[in-house]
Amino acid sequence: MTVRKIGPLLLAILLLGLATGATASDIFKERRWAEQIRDGLLVGEAQTLEADGRGFLALFTPVPGDGIRGGAILLHGMGAHPNWPDVIGPLRRELPEARWATLSLQLPVLPNDARPDEYLALFPEADARIDAGIRQLERLGIKNIVIIGHSLGAAMGANFLAQRQQDYPTLRAFVGIGMNGRPGTPAYAPDALAKITLPVLDIYGSQDLDAVINTARARAGAARQAGNPAYRRVEIPGADHFFRGLDATLVKRVASWLTRTAPGTQINR
Repeated sequence: MTVRKIGPLLLAILLLGLATGATASDIFKERRWAEQIRDGLLVGEAQTLEADGRGFLALFTPVPGDGIRGGAILLHGMGAHPNWPDVIGPLRRELPEARWATLSLQLPVLPNDARPDEYLALFPEADARIDAGIRQLERLGIKNIVIIGHSLGAAMGANFLAQRQQDYPTLRAFVGIGMNGRPGTPAYAPDALAKITLPVLDIYGSQDLDAVINTARARAGAARQAGNPAYRRVEIPGADHFFRGLDATLVKRVASWLTRTAPGTQINR
């Protein structure tokens, strides 16, 4: 078929696809989730941030009262959302009680039938959203910022820091929960950890995915390669990849490590 035989509307759609790349976040899925989350949100407030000219959902949960320690950007796992009931939801709601405000970001997602390897094309989109999250916390006057990611979110966070940690003086630490990923891809945690010099908490469960447990030594070795003395690896007995039944343990371990590793206090504005 020649260009002259293509209708104007179809041609515009094809050109848009070429301009934005073959794989991009499923914005209709994001919108459906955003509507559902906004309607049922009981803790925190829904915000719309912008990255690459496109709005996306973020959930901000402030610290009650005065004496905030800092802000935590939360990155959910594959195909999830910023109020996901496993890992991200409990951290989002409970860390503010430990004086850490949370900003949980909607990361790029794909349709339910997408293959895991298709998510690799979304890493640049995730970078832009993480940048927007950091800038938002800074606009709110929060100058002590950490990134916390679970599963694919941990891979996206680690990949972002490996490239850009030096660009953000307000970044203090990184928590990777259930880090894994296929070697030779941007999702492979050891490759990123070999370049991260911020303090790192590598936390996972004794009943985690094989890909998480089997790469634990490689992750620790990568941190040594980076010359990172503030890397700590913690295995939680009995925990699976989603810390089901052990939410309180996860929140407590993360909060206590953050308080020791990224200390800071400021008055809420």
